[in-house]
Amino acid sequence: MHNSSQLLFCYCALSYLYDNSLQTLSLKCGFWKNETKSFVFSSIIHNFAAVMMNIIFIVFGIIMVLWGAGKLTDGATSLAARMNIPPIVIGLTVVAMGTSMPEFFISFISALKGTTDLAVGNVVGSNIFNAMLIVGTAALVAPMTILKSTVKKDIPFAILASAMLIPMTLDGNISRLDAALLFVVFIAFMVYTVRSAKNGKSQDEAEAKQMPVWQAIAFFILGLACLIVGSNLFVDGATEVASLLGVSEAVIGLTIVAGGTSLPELATSVVAARKGQSAIAMGNVIGSNVMNILMILGATGLIHPMAIQGITWLDLSVMLVSVLLLWLFSFTKYTVARWEGAVLVILFLAYMTWLVIQAI
Repeated sequence: MHNSSQLLFCYCALSYLYDNSLQTLSLKCGFWKNETKSFVFSSIIHNFAAVMMNIIFIVFGIIMVLWGAGKLTDGATSLAARMNIPPIVIGLTVVAMGTSMPEFFISFISALKGTTDLAVGNVVGSNIFNAMLIVGTAALVAPMTILKSTVKKDIPFAILASAMLIPMTLDGNISRLDAALLFVVFIAFMVYTVRSAKNGKSQDEAEAKQMPVWQAIAFFILGLACLIVGSNLFVDGATEVASLLGVSEAVIGLTIVAGGTSLPELATSVVAARKGQSAIAMGNVIGSNVMNILMILGATGLIHPMAIQGITWLDLSVMLVSVLLLWLFSFTKYTVARWEGAVLVILFLAYMTWLVIQAI
């Protein structure tokens, strides 16, 4: 009987402890669950705030880069004019290179910071934006007239540059030798362009803004400073956004970076198309494609060789096909018709959709 009482007491004690343990465990689990929810919610808010902050950096960076490129070009153009350099040479060199300064500084800073996919993605993406979205959108507004020089010189050089870049990426690296070859072809392109313009009529002459020497130098230095600071802000912001969203730097370069640097050309081309003055704007857009590959990747690669990981064969193929299509459309009475513009825009949207799907 004594043993039975002891057993009964032990059973009651264990039951009490078990019930209390379950209640305590339940409370703790509820607490942990609430803490987990709170932690997840806080992480989402923190990531969202970080993404938005870096997007602000990207916006400020691109504004500084575009404004700086304009000031640097104005200053350099004025200084060149004071050195009695012919206006046509200024238009084909200083001004033409000035329009590519945003892409150059962003790619250059990206390469120096080790984000080479961002550097190459910027160039490849900008060329796709130029040939498909900009030309296509402008042609939808009004059929775009193409200068014969654009069809016979600029577009073939753009095709050559694109075709050169593809085999150079087979080993996943743009070496200094590759970059030197690109830059030599760029020099040949510039020499041929200037000589052709001097021998014939050209509409690429630049009217230099008359300003005092001190102001021209100040504009040049201020523009250069804005390009450097803005490029750093832009690259850091874009890299951080890619990290926070789990998206590759190549995709960011092909979309956000390329789109940001191509917006001025888009606006200019659409306005020119509406005014019936699209021929020169078209030549500038295609000339920019040539400089993006030959000058930007050539100069950047000479200073810092670039490893390519996230840029795919499809990206490079789309870049080449876009220029080939544009060349084909240009032969029809030296005009890009509305339906041809629609084809370019549809193909561009399809490519962008594929990039987004792959990134998710």
